[in-house]
Amino acid sequence: MKAAAKMSKQTATEKDPRWSAVVQRNTEFDGKFYYSVKTTGVYCRPSCGARLARPENVQFHVTSADAEKAGFRACKRCRPDSKPLAAMHSETIADTCRFIETSATVPPLKELADRAGMSVYHFHRTFKMVTGLTPKAYGDAKQASRIRTELDRNDTVTGAIYEAGFNSSGRFYEKSNDLLGMTPTEFRAGGVNTEISFAIGECSLGSILVATSRKGICAILMGDDPNQLLQDLQDKFPRATLVANDEQFEKIVSQVVGFIEAPSIGLDLPLDVRGTAFQQRVWQALRDIPAGTTATYTEVANRIGSPASARAVANACGSNLLAVAIPCHRVVRNDGSISGYRWGVERKRALLKMEANV
Repeated sequence: MKAAAKMSKQTATEKDPRWSAVVQRNTEFDGKFYYSVKTTGVYCRPSCGARLARPENVQFHVTSADAEKAGFRACKRCRPDSKPLAAMHSETIADTCRFIETSATVPPLKELADRAGMSVYHFHRTFKMVTGLTPKAYGDAKQASRIRTELDRNDTVTGAIYEAGFNSSGRFYEKSNDLLGMTPTEFRAGGVNTEISFAIGECSLGSILVATSRKGICAILMGDDPNQLLQDLQDKFPRATLVANDEQFEKIVSQVVGFIEAPSIGLDLPLDVRGTAFQQRVWQALRDIPAGTTATYTEVANRIGSPASARAVANACGSNLLAVAIPCHRVVRNDGSISGYRWGVERKRALLKMEANV
């Protein structure tokens, strides 16, 4: 009888979907349930790294209070009576982000790690996991956003530099091209004296315009009317010098077209990605979606550590100027339906179909 009861308990546990989360040590289930082990008298998070218990000795609980009420004590390894590790990491990284945002320059990695109470390696890995960006990339994006705002708001470039948090104009000018893709005076003038090279080609999805700044490709636009694509580029940099480039540049367009028609070849070209820190987190998450697969706006929001920002993710997708290079076409609604593509739903559907056939 005892053997039969033991076998029945083992089978019931193994059939419970929560057991799979325990076996996989899945952090996504931390806080959603707890499990206790009869032979040790402790209860744990699903992600606990302790040696896996025998399923017949395991019992599941909805809350930590339920487990303690049943007579079990908290595991000292995974500390299930405290906040989930992911939540604690998110709070720590959020605090670090605020610190970076209020710093004149991006603090050294070791200083940030020490402040977070982590090793440099663990901090760098955790920061990227939570935000989708490295600490330096996050800091650079925040500085770029601040200086753009202040250049629009202030009467002088010098005033904008100090209002944006730079304690010397020399330090700012050292990295102004990296932050803005041009000098601050050129930025204030809508891109005056900035040279944007471009070429227009054709692909199976219609006309395509590829433009580059000194940093890399800054726009990949698609549409039905080449003249409208050029107008869109002019609207982006109203006073920039647009240069219709030569045959050498058209090779870049050919690479982009080739990538559209055969996604498996990849696109190994430098990009000039300009956006807010949040947009860059979203766009990096999009680039991590493998060709031939999709993710929902909610899933992308979860991946960047902002589960309540699905609508903001959709807005970031709509702000993307680098068609296919930043694959916003791989993001779909929660029900899997296709909608909301800057260059038309039919092009989005066609891109997904081509990738699915790879």
